Amino acid sequence: MHKAPLFDLDKISAFIFDFDGVLTNNIVFTDQNGIESVACSRADGLAFDILRRLEKQSYILSTEKNQVVEARANKLKIPVIQGINNKVNALNELKKKEGIDFKSVLYMGNDLNDYGAMQLCGISVCPADSHPKIKEISDIVLKTNGGNGVVRELLEDILGLDFVKILY
Repeated sequence: MHKAPLFDLDKISAFIFDFDGVLTNNIVFTDQNGIESVACSRADGLAFDILRRLEKQSYILSTEKNQVVEARANKLKIPVIQGINNKVNALNELKKKEGIDFKSVLYMGNDLNDYGAMQLCGISVCPADSHPKIKEISDIVLKTNGGNGVVRELLEDILGLDFVKILY
């Protein structure tokens, strides 16, 4: 049985997720050829299936410009905005392009480069292992560390979604 949701899903028009430290555990593996790889949770993959089923806009917003970010976004079937210096400027561009109202955006970040973007959006969420200043400004600090199913916790535990009812 699910507890009552902390936020009304109908009032959230878009979900924006940082990549490193949110969808990953913030560790990067680099081989002798400079090829990077990261670990992501498959539990989050199912959570993105739910967001698509509910027709909720979702984006990955990353300062990194890396093939691994794009590969994961493609697998999740969500747009990625990457290689940006300023996330607030990127959000303002997204607002112009998509007509997004920041008050109805949920942003999940973990580090200082997310600070301004999180303050701009209506709901801010962070993983348990986020920077202390990010925890201070977050509406919700999750129990889960980045890369370990944070989107799943958000949807099931915070928003009270029943994946079985939605998917099957």
